[in-house]
Amino acid sequence: MTKTPREIEITKLHPFENHPFQVKDDDEMNLLMMSIEEYGVLSPIIVRPKKNTVDEYEIISGHRRFRAVQKLGYKTIPAFVYALDRDAAAVAVVDSNLHRERLLPSEKAYAYKMKLDALKHQGKATDKSSRQLVGKLETSDIISKTESGRQVQRYIRLTNLIPS
Repeated sequence: MTKTPREIEITKLHPFENHPFQVKDDDEMNLLMMSIEEYGVLSPIIVRPKKNTVDEYEIISGHRRFRAVQKLGYKTIPAFVYALDRDAAAVAVVDSNLHRERLLPSEKAYAYKMKLDALKHQGKATDKSSRQLVGKLETSDIISKTESGRQVQRYIRLTNLIPS
């Protein structure tokens, strides 16, 4: 079954609270805006219903596309709506952005920490047979498919050094 996107008013969309990825008004943003002007939004954003509101949404994936259409003056943007809890949404935010080419170490650090916290809260950072939290390295191994658990822990430690 294919889910079809729906058009959502820009005014009803809100960035994911405390997401670690920067949205910059730079040359890449200008290129994205030119592409959207020429071809439209080719890939719908992903949102979830915002808690304790009516008909408002929190952006899971697509913060840059959202900013681009805002700057272009669009009134709506195509979006897939998924009912995700905060932890599942946090994991999705991180996973949908880690593939980007130019990530700052601080962005990666806060992203890995956000995902680790969400997995722990969901109970997915536990050994299923004993229901015990697994060690830091084993948990870190499930956070990234491209980096070792030790490297993930190094990134997470950066969050203790970087002021807010």
